[in-house]
Amino acid sequence: MSVLLLTHRACLHHDPGPHHPECPDRLRAVLTALDAGEFAELIRDQAPLATVDQLTRVHPENYVAAILAIRPEPDERVPLDGDTIMSWGSAEAALRSAGAAVAAVDAVMKGEFRRAFCATRPPGHHCEVARPMGFCLFANAAVAARHAQAEYGAKRVAVVDFDVHHGNGTQACFETDASLFYASSHQWPLYPGTGDVTEHGVGNILNVTLPPGADGAAFRAVWADQIIPAVEAFDPDLLIVSAGFDAHAADPLAQLRVREPDFAWLTEALCALADRCCEGRLVSLLEGGYDLDALGRSAAAHVRALMRA
Repeated sequence: MSVLLLTHRACLHHDPGPHHPECPDRLRAVLTALDAGEFAELIRDQAPLATVDQLTRVHPENYVAAILAIRPEPDERVPLDGDTIMSWGSAEAALRSAGAAVAAVDAVMKGEFRRAFCATRPPGHHCEVARPMGFCLFANAAVAARHAQAEYGAKRVAVVDFDVHHGNGTQACFETDASLFYASSHQWPLYPGTGDVTEHGVGNILNVTLPPGADGAAFRAVWADQIIPAVEAFDPDLLIVSAGFDAHAADPLAQLRVREPDFAWLTEALCALADRCCEGRLVSLLEGGYDLDALGRSAAAHVRALMRA
């Protein structure tokens, strides 16, 4: 069964400004890599707009309204914090990014696809329930998880996160609800300063830290020995992946030494986990990755593994 690729050109119109690492060229790098002939069998579709009802399963209505009301002029930008900035196209891009996550859940829960990859931006795993941060405006993975529960009766949904930064937003959205599970590997110490191994939620949070300089072998070990067994024990009905590629050795925002074969290995392992737990249902969402060449190669390795696993 083919893999679904969801994206939208509106995600290129979110422009935080010159020299900002979360730039439109990130998405261009991913899509250029996925234009190679080996990806011809991907089924490509346009990311829809998330609805307010879908977003308010996670975020308060007044928060959603406030974000969507920020519509700067084409030559203006509105900073929400030191890192998170909105331009004229940001609101629609954020709706498309969350909407892609919802549409991917629809596709795998209906059995139309076993795997889906959302090549969209802005990312989402730093956005808390009512606080944008870390380049993120809506908590895309959490919105996807709540959609699976509300529309398809999923009893348990797991999000696994291999971005080099801890997904404090996803954790904050999940940590009091035992029907949701969040597991993350991330560099420690590093932004945003959360994700200590002592943070367990209600027994549904697993944080595994890696020191600066940790390589692909260490990365593989924490997933094989700790995270994958824990997710398997949780036995989710759906597996959502926060796929950040900034643990790559070339990335400028962190100091891990993961490479493309490590991302491919982990993707294959997560597909096998989904096959064992949830009839293969896996939704992957693009998060970080800030060296453009490394990002393109790593996303290609990830999607290649989704297609063959």
